[in-house]
Amino acid sequence: MSETIVIAEIVKGAVHSTTAELITAAQALGSQPVLIVPCTDAGTADGASGMSGASRIVAAKSEVFANYDAAGWAAALDAVAPSGVIIASASPQSKDLAARIAARRGISVVQDVVKIDGHNLTSPIYSGKAMQTVALSGDAVLTVRPNVFDAAPAGGSTEISVVDTTGDMATAVQEFMARASSRLDVAEANIIISGGRGMGSPDNFVHLESIADTLGAAVGASRAAVDTWESIPHSMQVGQTGKTVNPNLYIAVGISGAIQHLAGMRSSKYIVAINKDADAPIFQHADYGIVATWEEALPVLQSTLSSMMA
Repeated sequence: MSETIVIAEIVKGAVHSTTAELITAAQALGSQPVLIVPCTDAGTADGASGMSGASRIVAAKSEVFANYDAAGWAAALDAVAPSGVIIASASPQSKDLAARIAARRGISVVQDVVKIDGHNLTSPIYSGKAMQTVALSGDAVLTVRPNVFDAAPAGGSTEISVVDTTGDMATAVQEFMARASSRLDVAEANIIISGGRGMGSPDNFVHLESIADTLGAAVGASRAAVDTWESIPHSMQVGQTGKTVNPNLYIAVGISGAIQHLAGMRSSKYIVAINKDADAPIFQHADYGIVATWEEALPVLQSTLSSMMA
């Protein structure tokens, strides 16, 4: 089999820590991967040089990487990456990128991989209600869910080479206007507290934010909450049509547990559900359940956490 290639996860112009998990996933296939860092400045790749486990690091330098443009990024990375198995993070952006690179190369794509055993890949199907295992027999593109594989240890000193590339695009994204937010994105968080329509009003999400600040968590929302209230943005949505998350701790408040929502969070290591309806489906998947209204449960939770963190 040809080489294994890892595409570094880039967030706000820097190499994200989940890249170290991708290196570990690549090693599970039995080889030291080539790590490709998309960047406009080769210095960005310095953020990956301390990650051990890569055979070499390539800083793929191009102005097309200034803002995410699916076609441009796919073309530029396709030109740089050698043939082989390509591994990227299962973030919304990288899943899009993976599919495009696979299409350009005419090879298979496997999204949301959660286990690698030799050349057998396991990933969820049917909205997470079942798991499938497929055998890797040639070149392919994989995306790996965050918080599944251990991060490759620090302490590496891999040499970095710089390669100029281009998206060769007639048009390109010149500027990306993101909604201003100082909060952690749910796709990156290790702890998430999410609210549903059972919160009663978007104003009540302030109670979730208070607990999130105490825990260092991200605040998410169900599709029902996002569809009901304009002030709850789609970027907070966890679920099949939102973001797929895999935190160590997921706290669902006022969320019934529809299949659509479960598809995005059921692989969380621990799930805590708070709902006043004892028959809510969420309790069938929760490790810990609290039958109470959010008004009853959250103040007690906030007080307890505050005293523990003091």
